Amino acid sequence: MGKITVNDLLLSELLAKLASRFAANRLHHQGILWAEVEARILQSDTQIQNALHWMEHTGGEPDVVGIDANTGKFIFVDCAAQSPAERRSLCYDKAAIEARKKNKPVGSALELAVQMGVQMLTEAQYRELQTLGEFDTKTSSWVDTPKDIRAQGGAIFCDRRYGKVFTYHNGADSYYAVRGFRTRLLV
Repeated sequence: MGKITVNDLLLSELLAKLASRFAANRLHHQGILWAEVEARILQSDTQIQNALHWMEHTGGEPDVVGIDANTGKFIFVDCAAQSPAERRSLCYDKAAIEARKKNKPVGSALELAVQMGVQMLTEAQYRELQTLGEFDTKTSSWVDTPKDIRAQGGAIFCDRRYGKVFTYHNGADSYYAVRGFRTRLLV
């Protein structure tokens, strides 16, 4: 999937979608005003605007979920009910693709996240997202995997089933039509 560059029309459309989602999901960002978020997006460089547009364009439904304590920046996270449809059927990283002998996927979650200028959620961030609603009740999402697990050929993913959030492991080279990944962006 190629990188999308945001022009003025796309930015205007993106801001309208984000404003509507922001208003509809007040519990995601109590105490934060949309005017402040919009101003920050407009002041951001094109790399941030492109990343935010990519999150939206691939089905992530990004929304503000807080303010980063270290930077004071707004935290956008993919808040789509299910793992973003345009980011599924990917193995974990480039090394996992290279390890496959046949039936290679079109890409990897980690490589695509880096290319688009966003971060994959960690397990802790994924669990924090789940406090805002019920996500991945029919899908699952790769999460940033600790190096010691990845060094052994594995990767971790999470989902919500039976009212609980679960963390699982799989070979990093596996990929499924219902597994994608969720991202985070500081703006």
